[in-house]
Amino acid sequence: MPDFRTLDAGEVRLRAAVAGEGPLVILVHGFPESWRSWRHQIGPVAGAGFTACAIDVRGYGGSDKPHPVEAYAMERMIADLVGVADALQPQAPAILVGHDWGAPIVWNSALVRPDRFRAVAALSVPFMGVPKQPFTEVFDAVFTRKNRFFYQAYFQKEGVAEAELEADPRGFLRRFYYAISGDAPDGSWPKKAADATLLEGLIDPDPFPAWLPPEELDYYVAEFERSGFRGPLNRYRNHERDFEFLQAFKHRHIEQPALFVSGTRDMAFNMAGAADPIATMRRHVPNLGNAVLLEGCGHWTQQERPEEVNALLIPWLESLV
Repeated sequence: MPDFRTLDAGEVRLRAAVAGEGPLVILVHGFPESWRSWRHQIGPVAGAGFTACAIDVRGYGGSDKPHPVEAYAMERMIADLVGVADALQPQAPAILVGHDWGAPIVWNSALVRPDRFRAVAALSVPFMGVPKQPFTEVFDAVFTRKNRFFYQAYFQKEGVAEAELEADPRGFLRRFYYAISGDAPDGSWPKKAADATLLEGLIDPDPFPAWLPPEELDYYVAEFERSGFRGPLNRYRNHERDFEFLQAFKHRHIEQPALFVSGTRDMAFNMAGAADPIATMRRHVPNLGNAVLLEGCGHWTQQERPEEVNALLIPWLESLV
């Protein structure tokens, strides 16, 4: 079991699961997850001679949960990772690994603070460069104006999604996790009108896929029953702030060594409908090495396919030493 610590990251205090000794690897989860989503990676990363540090992102689990929407802007998330790196390895830059929202967080941290982060690996979400417009404008044009539901549009109004998800955290997590997993049949993420609710039309599977055993689901449920969903949802409410902040870095590339892994059934891999996301990513991440799509894998990459992810991640980490 890892050692649990509360780290002073500057503006907030973050819970971290830490194991091993050696160069620091910070593992950053996405929505709606926890440090626990890295349960299959912490031991192997530590065993390979690194300090594995899986954090609860601000707003989640045992970490601080500031109330304001702007407290979850990308600039603040980057500062949190710098704070973790400074707390655990002030003498040298750290390595970042992120999944789902954790992927944009680690990509942008590497972009903005190359002095503190020397390599970056991302699961699920590629880096397509500094945005040319806020993502709210993109999904408004592609979905909302065409009367099509898009979950991030639904998340924008404070309190609405919170009420739906907090009414039944277990039911939400079961249905949401399943709908975008590799186990779900085609059509499990339903097409519906823009004014629908998130859970409308989502299947509650029986049995649940084996990659998330009952005791693991119980852990996630308990975490969200305790912490609620406002902090996690606030990350989605900062697209305009993130756009403005990142414009100062639009002429930069991510120059650090990089790794990318996603699944062929992961909706987040090509949400914007690019012709070739990996080719686009290579223009912005010139030192991207492996970029691997796992056949049949859904969105929960390191949980659905832990052995395959570790077989890519550990040799990549070892190549950095």
